[in-house]
Amino acid sequence: MNRRTEPLVLLPAMGCDGQLWARQVVDLGDIAHPELGDLTVDDTLEAMAARVLAHAPPRIAVAGVSLGGYVALEMIRQAPERVTRVALFATRASMQVRPRTVGEQGMLATAPHADPMLSGLVSGPVQAMAERVGAHVFERQQRALLARPDITPAIDAVRVPTLVAVGDRDRICLPDDARALAERIPQARFHELRHCGHLAPIERPGEVTMLLRGWLQDAPAGRSTR
Repeated sequence: MNRRTEPLVLLPAMGCDGQLWARQVVDLGDIAHPELGDLTVDDTLEAMAARVLAHAPPRIAVAGVSLGGYVALEMIRQAPERVTRVALFATRASMQVRPRTVGEQGMLATAPHADPMLSGLVSGPVQAMAERVGAHVFERQQRALLARPDITPAIDAVRVPTLVAVGDRDRICLPDDARALAERIPQARFHELRHCGHLAPIERPGEVTMLLRGWLQDAPAGRSTR
């Protein structure tokens, strides 16, 4: 397949919808066909991954944020021959999850200490996404994370070009958590976004687009350092 028309499945974070990836859908349209995966219906990661795979083209690139990253890994575990590359934002290798309410999750995801200049711009869209998704879906997604299986086999199955990225001020997935994930995946590229919290595609849309463009084109890139 021509790389310029490569199907790209974008998976949102918990409590988020397609607005999280709105800029990337537009900005990457010249090299990919972005589409959004639905993570609102099922209450297990396995079922979420199976649903996305059932509605996706035969061969796909996959990018996910937080919950979406875990679903992306599960997709690789279920169908490694179908995923051509994976980008994992705010995703960690550990199994520890602290239950949160919608409000607590939102406060952490839009932490104003990440960038005071952007916090007001980010918090509004994030709150709107949470309201559209709704508390019932949030609770379902949280149950899926709490009950997620050991993801070690999924991580060990990754043998495709991989990008692991995290905000330097993410309070849900700490930079060290994401770095540990990158170190477990052969040849994974790690990038730390500065002055960024948990929802990089909406907080740092231009930088995320740049990272995904290089990843889609398999451009060489070194690991970022703080």
